[in-house]
This record gives sequence, C-alpha cells and structure tokens, in this order.
Amino acid sequence: MNMAIYNAQDNLERRKRMHEIDPLKTNRATSYKLYINAPMPMVTIFKTFDITKLIQLKEKGYKLNMLLCYCILSAAQKTKEFYLLPIDHKMFQYDQLGISILVKNKKQELNSCDVSYNDNLDAFNSDYLQRVQQVKETCKDLELPDHMIIGTSSLIHHEIDGVINMYSGIFNNPFLIWGKYKTIDKTTTLRISFQFHHVQMDGDEACQFLDEIQNQINDLNT
Repeated sequence: MNMAIYNAQDNLERRKRMHEIDPLKTNRATSYKLYINAPMPMVTIFKTFDITKLIQLKEKGYKLNMLLCYCILSAAQKTKEFYLLPIDHKMFQYDQLGISILVKNKKQELNSCDVSYNDNLDAFNSDYLQRVQQVKETCKDLELPDHMIIGTSSLIHHEIDGVINMYSGIFNNPFLIWGKYKTIDKTTTLRISFQFHHVQMDGDEACQFLDEIQNQINDLNT
C-alpha cells in the first residue's frame, strides 16, 4: 500500500477514535471552569484492595501485574469520565481505553508499553505479553496515541503506604501506583494510589471507580 495513503487512513482512524469537544457542553463543564487553571489540579485517593483471588490466579500462571491492569481497565470502561481528558486547556473525547506499563528492557532501562482494553481476559493477556516482550527486546516505547491511557507504576519490591505523584502540567492522565502486597493469614491486600485530574472527574466518580476495581477482582473468572 502507498505509504501516504496508509498514513492518511491511519490518521483518519485516529480522529474517529479521539476528537476535541467543547468542555462547556459536557457534564464536566462546572469542574472545567473551576479547575482548568488550578496550579495543582490533580487529586490523589488511596484504597486498600483484597487481591486474594488474584494471587490464586497468579499461582495458575497469570502475571499479577497483568491481572491488575485487566481489572483496572474493566472498571474504567464502566466509568464514562475516563473517556474524556483535558489537554492544554482543551477537552478530548476518546472511543478506546488503554493502560500503560513501565517495562524494564534488556538494557535494564525503562520504557512505556501501552495495552488496549479487551474484555476477554485471555485475549488481553496474550496482547499484554506480546507487547511487553516487544518493548523488552526493542528498548523502545510502544504507545497507543488514539487511546485514553491510564498510567501505572508498580514498585513491587518495596513496602509503601502510598505515593502522591508529581504534576508537571504535561501528563494529565489518570495514574495508579502500588508497591508490594501483604499477606496476613489467608488474605492478601494491596494499597493503590489513584491520581486523577479534577476536570476529568470528581471524588465520587473516582471512588466509584476504585470500588469497581474491587468488584472486578471479586468477579474475575478464568
């Protein structure tokens, strides 16, 4: 295929999946007026999750990080606010969600790897493993620029109570961070920090999202 034609078609598909909208004509209009010029518009909420079921699935061969990413995306796709994102005082609407993982490549350096949401766990797992391996080998970021990306960072070798991420004014995307899980008796818990832009959602929607992550964990079947 002619590369110019391919790029034109690719750009057209991207525009279909994300486009600028008038923020004052959305349900986020009030929050947009209140917080778009705030020097620190990010909010962080902490929640402790019961991930005992994920540990059981991990013992069957699934990667824990993949399972967490799947449950996060499954919860996010039920929350309409995740399909909107403020960027440079503009508001964009997306048709697809993805999640970003930090991958240590073969040079022992970090790259980002985006994975698109798929409601089928095994299909998501296959895509996750393939893309992570590609990033490890190529030492290059693998992005999905037409997706609304949820950022993640897993500090799994460290026991932490939570993280409040820096705000640079560049990355407005929602972001989740977790450390090492804890097991007491037969229950395994994991505390997660969730950072979000106040224009994108309010605290109530954020808490509903976190509650839905726990629901997704509880309901996960293979």
